[in-house]
Amino acid sequence: MRALNEDALLAHPPVFLVADGMGGHEAGDVASRLAVEEFAQTAGLTAVEPADLQGCFQRAAARIRGTFERREGGTTVAGVALADRDGTAHWLVFNVGDSRVYRWSGDDRELSQISVDHSVVQELMDAGQLTRQAAEQHPERHVLTRALGTGSDPEPDYWLLPARPGDRVLLCSDGLTNELTAEQIAAVMADGADAAETASALVRLAVQAGGRDNTTAVVVDAYSGPENAPGWLALAGVPTDGKWDDSVDGATIPRPRNKVEDQ
Repeated sequence: MRALNEDALLAHPPVFLVADGMGGHEAGDVASRLAVEEFAQTAGLTAVEPADLQGCFQRAAARIRGTFERREGGTTVAGVALADRDGTAHWLVFNVGDSRVYRWSGDDRELSQISVDHSVVQELMDAGQLTRQAAEQHPERHVLTRALGTGSDPEPDYWLLPARPGDRVLLCSDGLTNELTAEQIAAVMADGADAAETASALVRLAVQAGGRDNTTAVVVDAYSGPENAPGWLALAGVPTDGKWDDSVDGATIPRPRNKVEDQ
């Protein structure tokens, strides 16, 4: 229903994220794009550390504040990065704002929300003053307590989780979670379609349910890695030659350049 898309995404290893901008025309859309541009600098790394991501947050925050000296602009950021701990693959989840990260476990057949919203209603729920059902109708349900670029230093949260074959990670803006229940999301995640088809199906359902806000979804699947890389996981759809083809691998914003093109 919105004419302007203030969401942006990055879908290139080792970092995958969604960003939901705030501030309206030439503010929210610019803020989310600036965040994606900074995190895109990790492209080509085999794994990242929290310090790498924190540097991206700090540079993005500085650029957003510098861009909007006379008006307010900011963005949420929620994502997952590939991390290595003692030769074992881990999901490094990060979040600021109310975009979310979920994990679907193929073994347990269970959808878990990993990230925790930085919002007024989340704080009320944490304090036992509000139920989840009441939070869905609360007049301040869209009021954030943290966002990138709106305060001083960014304050993202991080989680480090062992990655297992069969894991499926969903990153989404609140345009998805405001329209679909956890049960509806779980049903689509469990359907067996590939990552791109699953993401498209989720967005399509959210639009059919009302589509009151921009809706972005990124799905990342994990499979057993090659024998010469024990403990690591291979990502579905990620090209092994390091090259990314938008027509095959999916659109990426901004589009990463191949090393050959950089020379």
